[in-house]
Amino acid sequence: MTTKRIKKISILAILFFLPVIFLLFLYPSKHNYNTLDVIANNIIEVSAFIDEDGEDVFLENNLTVLGFFGSQPMDKSTVASNLKELIYDKFKGFKRFQILIIIPQGAEAQVKLLKKELLKYDELKYWSFAYGHEQDIQKLYNSLNASNNLEPNLATDHVFIIDKDRNQRGRLDDRTERQVEKQEGAYGLSSYDCIKVAVVKNKMSEDMRILFTEYRQKRKGTFDSTSRRADDIKTEVKIED
Repeated sequence: MTTKRIKKISILAILFFLPVIFLLFLYPSKHNYNTLDVIANNIIEVSAFIDEDGEDVFLENNLTVLGFFGSQPMDKSTVASNLKELIYDKFKGFKRFQILIIIPQGAEAQVKLLKKELLKYDELKYWSFAYGHEQDIQKLYNSLNASNNLEPNLATDHVFIIDKDRNQRGRLDDRTERQVEKQEGAYGLSSYDCIKVAVVKNKMSEDMRILFTEYRQKRKGTFDSTSRRADDIKTEVKIED
């Protein structure tokens, strides 16, 4: 075999195996992402509340987006619309997912108007409104790690992510990479302002994906609590019936 032919074969071999080797180096890190932080433990169960059909509602064993629309829920129509379009429509096929909105007793008529507005686009199978006394609403809210107080009518534009064990999830450090590089002080993200589309679309949606991936991997027995990278899990999360 001539030297020229050997060189040619060697070059072809390198061209063939180099991408394979590159992929092998990438493979161990392809699942890297940060698991969603626990912000608060033992959020009060919602046993003091009932839904529109008089049925009990639960946080336990559900992945819940928890909101408070107060005694004038139609005032939160923008919050509801952003939440439906950017979160509910994206995750409504996942097991044990629910959006639960807490309402004071006596606001049923306005809830009907709000539901009518939301139902123009889709059904609300995994979305519930639950009613309770004002003191129970405040007690539930006080069990959360919240950066803002409820409005006088017991409403807020912020929603909260609660996992199956009634832990509040979020970000202990919500700084950007540039802020970290500049060594700016750390700050967290305990709730999501649904008036701000960018917050819901980018931060909350991403955090929901991370949490669903965590539970999906736990069911498969492949969960690893080590540090992981969020950008690489988007293709891994699949809708489950």
